Amino acid sequence: MSASRTESPSNASDRELLAAHAAGAPHAFAELFRRHRDHLYQTALRASYSPEDAADSLQDALLSAHRGAAGFRGDAEVRSWMHRIVVNACLDRIRRNKLRRTEPLSEDTADEPACPRDDFAALEASLLVDAALFTLPADQRTALVAVELEGYSIADAAALLGIPEGTVKSRCARGRRRLEMKLRE
Repeated sequence: MSASRTESPSNASDRELLAAHAAGAPHAFAELFRRHRDHLYQTALRASYSPEDAADSLQDALLSAHRGAAGFRGDAEVRSWMHRIVVNACLDRIRRNKLRRTEPLSEDTADEPACPRDDFAALEASLLVDAALFTLPADQRTALVAVELEGYSIADAAALLGIPEGTVKSRCARGRRRLEMKLRE
């Protein structure tokens, strides 16, 4: 990065920030995270069974990205690279938790719902779809989330997930069928 970009990391490209971080710039990775945190957290939420697992997976992923920045080959955009690390961290956590599935306890001092009562129907539909989505196997769910919810093309989803395009198509098709059956129940 040039001297002017070093002083203002918000003007640097993602690739420049990642390279600066790998070279030891103290705030470069923080700027990358600031730029992509919402997308990465939403990705983790969609690929995890609970908000707690999503937050833990995101933290694991960011630590992996932080440590592995020097190994970034530049084959994809930095955001896609980070997205894939988050998805992989979520899948790792799901595999680790398979042996001991837990549910968080509700707090006695829970606040009132944030949405007004008029929005309960939309909220209920969203919760039903989310619940049905989490009954899918992790590989089908991550493919569906990437293509249907995040809007990636089949080719981009295949690159993100590190699998062939045909596999993404078949996982999405099987996931849609299962999701439809679950929602009809």
